[in-house]
Amino acid sequence: MTEIPDKKKLPAAVERFILHWGDMGDEWGVNRSVSQIHGLLYLAEAPMTAEDIADTLGMARSNVSNSLKELQSWNLIRRVPILGDRRDHFEAETDIWEVAARIAAGRKEREIDPAVDALRACVSDAADDPTISPVASKRLKEMLAFTEFVDRWYMQMLNVPRPRLVALIKLGDKIVSLLPGGKSKAGGA
Repeated sequence: MTEIPDKKKLPAAVERFILHWGDMGDEWGVNRSVSQIHGLLYLAEAPMTAEDIADTLGMARSNVSNSLKELQSWNLIRRVPILGDRRDHFEAETDIWEVAARIAAGRKEREIDPAVDALRACVSDAADDPTISPVASKRLKEMLAFTEFVDRWYMQMLNVPRPRLVALIKLGDKIVSLLPGGKSKAGGA
Protein backbone atom coordinates (compact mmCIF):
# COMPACT_ATOMS: atom_id res chain seq x y z
CA MET A 1 0.00 0.00 0.00
CA THR A 2 1.32 3.43 -0.96
CA GLU A 3 1.80 5.77 1.94
CA ILE A 4 0.37 9.27 1.56
CA PRO A 5 3.04 11.86 2.28
CA ASP A 6 2.57 14.36 5.10
CA LYS A 7 0.85 17.44 3.79
CA LYS A 8 2.73 20.70 3.59
CA LYS A 9 1.83 23.33 6.17
CA LEU A 10 -0.63 25.87 4.84
CA PRO A 11 -1.62 29.15 6.48
CA ALA A 12 -4.67 28.60 8.70
CA ALA A 13 -6.98 30.75 6.56
CA VAL A 14 -5.95 28.92 3.38
CA GLU A 15 -6.45 25.52 5.01
CA ARG A 16 -9.84 26.61 6.37
CA PHE A 17 -10.91 27.80 2.91
CA ILE A 18 -9.77 24.58 1.20
CA LEU A 19 -11.59 22.44 3.77
CA HIS A 20 -14.73 24.57 3.51
CA TRP A 21 -14.60 24.53 -0.32
CA GLY A 22 -14.35 20.74 -0.12
CA ASP A 23 -17.39 20.61 2.19
CA MET A 24 -19.35 22.91 -0.13
CA GLY A 25 -18.49 20.78 -3.13
CA ASP A 26 -19.59 17.70 -1.23
CA GLU A 27 -22.94 19.38 -0.51
CA TRP A 28 -23.32 20.16 -4.24
CA GLY A 29 -22.57 16.58 -5.26
CA VAL A 30 -18.93 17.17 -6.23
CA ASN A 31 -16.22 14.91 -4.87
CA ARG A 32 -14.61 16.53 -1.82
CA SER A 33 -11.06 15.97 -3.16
CA VAL A 34 -11.97 17.63 -6.47
CA SER A 35 -13.30 20.66 -4.60
CA GLN A 36 -10.31 20.85 -2.27
CA ILE A 37 -7.89 20.75 -5.19
CA HIS A 38 -9.88 23.48 -6.90
CA GLY A 39 -9.76 25.55 -3.71
CA LEU A 40 -5.98 25.10 -3.46
CA LEU A 41 -5.37 26.04 -7.10
CA TYR A 42 -7.74 29.01 -6.81
CA LEU A 43 -5.62 30.45 -3.98
CA ALA A 44 -2.24 29.37 -5.37
CA GLU A 45 0.13 32.15 -6.42
CA ALA A 46 1.69 30.04 -9.17
CA PRO A 47 0.77 26.95 -11.20
CA MET A 48 1.26 23.67 -9.35
CA THR A 49 2.17 20.14 -10.42
CA ALA A 50 0.09 17.15 -9.45
CA GLU A 51 2.93 16.13 -7.12
CA ASP A 52 2.88 19.55 -5.42
CA ILE A 53 -0.89 19.27 -4.97
CA ALA A 54 -0.67 15.73 -3.59
CA ASP A 55 2.08 16.75 -1.13
CA THR A 56 0.28 19.91 -0.06
CA LEU A 57 -3.09 18.26 0.54
CA GLY A 58 -1.80 14.88 1.70
CA MET A 59 -3.68 13.07 -1.08
CA ALA A 60 -2.76 10.08 -3.16
CA ARG A 61 -1.26 11.03 -6.53
CA SER A 62 -3.85 8.93 -8.39
CA ASN A 63 -6.68 10.79 -6.63
CA VAL A 64 -5.12 14.12 -7.60
CA SER A 65 -4.70 13.01 -11.21
CA ASN A 66 -8.35 11.94 -11.52
CA SER A 67 -9.52 15.11 -9.78
CA LEU A 68 -7.48 17.30 -12.12
CA LYS A 69 -9.12 15.61 -15.12
CA GLU A 70 -12.55 16.33 -13.67
CA LEU A 71 -11.67 19.98 -12.99
CA GLN A 72 -10.42 20.31 -16.57
CA SER A 73 -13.69 18.85 -17.88
CA TRP A 74 -15.53 21.61 -15.98
CA ASN A 75 -13.11 24.14 -17.52
CA LEU A 76 -12.21 25.39 -14.03
CA ILE A 77 -8.48 24.72 -14.35
CA ARG A 78 -6.03 24.59 -17.20
CA ARG A 79 -2.69 22.98 -17.86
CA VAL A 80 0.06 25.55 -18.33
CA PRO A 81 3.57 24.96 -19.66
CA ILE A 82 6.54 26.06 -17.57
CA LEU A 83 9.77 26.67 -19.46
CA GLY A 84 12.40 24.08 -18.57
CA ASP A 85 9.99 21.76 -16.72
CA ARG A 86 8.49 18.78 -18.54
CA ARG A 87 5.88 18.12 -15.85
CA ASP A 88 2.31 19.33 -16.22
CA HIS A 89 1.44 22.38 -14.15
CA PHE A 90 -2.09 23.50 -13.40
CA GLU A 91 -3.73 26.77 -12.52
CA ALA A 92 -7.31 27.69 -11.75
CA GLU A 93 -9.47 30.35 -13.30
CA THR A 94 -9.33 33.13 -10.71
CA ASP A 95 -12.03 35.47 -12.00
CA ILE A 96 -14.81 34.47 -9.60
CA TRP A 97 -17.52 35.64 -12.00
CA GLU A 98 -16.04 33.41 -14.69
CA VAL A 99 -15.79 30.51 -12.21
CA ALA A 100 -19.48 30.94 -11.34
CA ALA A 101 -20.44 31.14 -15.02
CA ARG A 102 -18.49 27.97 -15.85
CA ILE A 103 -19.99 26.08 -12.93
CA ALA A 104 -23.48 27.24 -13.93
CA ALA A 105 -22.86 26.19 -17.54
CA GLY A 106 -21.63 22.78 -16.41
CA ARG A 107 -24.60 22.27 -14.08
CA LYS A 108 -27.01 23.32 -16.84
CA GLU A 109 -25.44 20.87 -19.27
CA ARG A 110 -25.38 18.00 -16.77
CA GLU A 111 -28.67 18.66 -14.95
CA ILE A 112 -31.07 21.13 -16.57
CA ASP A 113 -30.73 20.03 -20.21
CA PRO A 114 -31.37 16.34 -19.40
CA ALA A 115 -34.27 17.36 -17.12
CA VAL A 116 -35.89 19.37 -19.94
CA ASP A 117 -35.46 16.43 -22.33
CA ALA A 118 -36.93 13.97 -19.81
CA LEU A 119 -39.86 16.27 -18.98
CA ARG A 120 -40.63 16.79 -22.67
CA ALA A 121 -40.67 13.01 -23.15
CA CYS A 122 -42.92 12.58 -20.10
CA VAL A 123 -45.37 15.24 -21.30
CA SER A 124 -45.42 13.65 -24.76
CA ASP A 125 -45.95 10.16 -23.33
CA ALA A 126 -48.66 11.44 -20.99
CA ALA A 127 -50.54 13.06 -23.89
CA ASP A 128 -50.79 9.66 -25.60
CA ASP A 129 -51.65 7.67 -22.46
CA PRO A 130 -55.33 7.57 -21.48
CA THR A 131 -54.42 6.12 -18.06
CA ILE A 132 -52.59 9.30 -16.99
CA SER A 133 -54.75 11.38 -14.69
CA PRO A 134 -55.44 14.98 -15.70
CA VAL A 135 -53.77 16.11 -12.47
CA ALA A 136 -50.52 14.25 -13.25
CA SER A 137 -50.57 15.48 -16.84
CA LYS A 138 -51.14 19.08 -15.72
CA ARG A 139 -48.32 18.92 -13.16
CA LEU A 140 -45.90 17.48 -15.71
CA LYS A 141 -46.73 20.32 -18.10
CA GLU A 142 -46.29 22.89 -15.32
CA MET A 143 -42.93 21.45 -14.32
CA LEU A 144 -41.79 21.43 -17.95
CA ALA A 145 -42.95 25.03 -18.44
CA PHE A 146 -41.15 26.15 -15.28
CA THR A 147 -37.92 24.35 -16.21
CA GLU A 148 -37.98 25.77 -19.75
CA PHE A 149 -38.71 29.24 -18.32
CA VAL A 150 -35.70 29.07 -15.99
CA ASP A 151 -33.56 27.70 -18.82
CA ARG A 152 -34.55 30.63 -21.10
CA TRP A 153 -33.82 33.10 -18.28
CA TYR A 154 -30.37 31.58 -17.79
CA MET A 155 -29.63 31.83 -21.53
CA GLN A 156 -30.73 35.48 -21.54
CA MET A 157 -28.53 36.30 -18.54
CA LEU A 158 -25.50 35.04 -20.47
CA ASN A 159 -25.91 38.03 -22.81
CA VAL A 160 -26.09 40.64 -20.05
CA PRO A 161 -22.74 42.47 -19.76
CA ARG A 162 -21.10 41.85 -16.39
CA PRO A 163 -21.34 45.45 -15.12
CA ARG A 164 -25.08 45.43 -15.85
CA LEU A 165 -25.47 42.03 -14.21
CA VAL A 166 -23.66 43.28 -11.10
CA ALA A 167 -25.95 46.32 -11.00
CA LEU A 168 -28.99 44.06 -11.39
CA ILE A 169 -27.88 41.81 -8.54
CA LYS A 170 -27.13 44.79 -6.31
CA LEU A 171 -30.68 46.04 -6.81
CA GLY A 172 -31.99 42.98 -4.98
CA ASP A 173 -35.69 43.29 -4.19
CA LYS A 174 -35.62 46.95 -5.27
CA ILE A 175 -35.91 45.64 -8.84
CA VAL A 176 -39.61 45.10 -8.14
CA SER A 177 -40.14 48.86 -7.87
CA LEU A 178 -38.98 49.19 -11.50
CA LEU A 179 -41.71 46.84 -12.73
CA PRO A 180 -45.18 48.11 -13.65
CA GLY A 181 -47.24 48.42 -10.46
CA GLY A 182 -44.27 47.14 -8.50
CA LYS A 183 -43.51 47.64 -4.87
CA SER A 184 -41.64 45.03 -2.88
CA LYS A 185 -43.54 43.23 -0.12
CA ALA A 186 -41.20 44.86 2.36
CA GLY A 187 -42.38 48.23 1.07
CA GLY A 188 -39.23 48.99 -0.92
CA ALA A 189 -36.33 50.96 0.47
